[in-house]
Amino acid sequence: MSHANAALAPVQRLRIARLIVDQGWPVAHAAVFFHVSWPTAKRWANRYAAMGRDGVQDRSSRPYRSPNRTSQELVRKIVHLRWKKRLGPVAIGAKLGMPASTVHAVLVRCRLDRLHHVDVKTGDPVRRYEHDTPGAMIHVDVKKLGKIPDGGGWRFVGRKQGNRNIAATAGRPTGGKRGQVIGTSFVHTVIDDHSRVAYAEIHDDEKAETAVGVLRRAVSWFEARGVTVDRVLSDNGSAYKSHAWRDACAELNIRPKKTRPYRPQTNGKIERFHRTLADGWAFSRHYNSESARQAALPAWLHEYNHHRPHTAIGAKPPISRLTNLPGQYI
Repeated sequence: MSHANAALAPVQRLRIARLIVDQGWPVAHAAVFFHVSWPTAKRWANRYAAMGRDGVQDRSSRPYRSPNRTSQELVRKIVHLRWKKRLGPVAIGAKLGMPASTVHAVLVRCRLDRLHHVDVKTGDPVRRYEHDTPGAMIHVDVKKLGKIPDGGGWRFVGRKQGNRNIAATAGRPTGGKRGQVIGTSFVHTVIDDHSRVAYAEIHDDEKAETAVGVLRRAVSWFEARGVTVDRVLSDNGSAYKSHAWRDACAELNIRPKKTRPYRPQTNGKIERFHRTLADGWAFSRHYNSESARQAALPAWLHEYNHHRPHTAIGAKPPISRLTNLPGQYI
């Protein structure tokens, strides 16, 4: 293989070979002329004489035979354990009596050292999809978050002080029972399948009336940005199976769709958005009250939609996939 300091690149090899084979130069003279050794000049001349131009191209350094290479039978067993059981190199090596380093080398060769393309539960290949245009489908769901007591929650102030803050916020004695809660916030989220542009509202419940209101406002929000919603995908929660949800979709001329029961992967885009939401906003820093956290949501959503690179769409912000926005090309 040629390298940065190689005396003969493929073009130079062809030149020296033609001087020797086609023009009859002595090998020694050609070697001196190109500042290489006699065996090097002879090697390229012989390959050119036997194979023509193809003979002077780079070849793989892979050996013709590898007697100690892992047998195909063992490779199949390794792949089976990795694919169906999602075991790591150490666990597979223990089962098959092989070094973990050998197992890892096989997995790398088979491109199974990372399982991002395999379903965690079933082991089947992940089936990914993306609609061609914004609004062709939106995903809706609800993210539940425990409310933050005044003074901060246990994640940042510790269990002991966190329980005291909970008790004080809930109006109970500070020596109250451990684990008492002050309520739950329901973050109703909407995300466009094509662009990943997100919309969210925080409410105190997940009833059908609340979900319908979020849908109406989300559709209007997308319409203001030039997006017409055609379909909406939800899970099988009671709010999304209600008559109010069905009637609202019919009124908005949207076709409702449901995920397969016990199959959250179907709604995977919004499930992944919830993880980003939790890491980037809900638990990203210390909030000294629930109202402080809720007040921070609009700014984080703007950052997510307009500035944060999204790896699923080429490391560009989601808003870049919506065209003809006011001021987009200024």
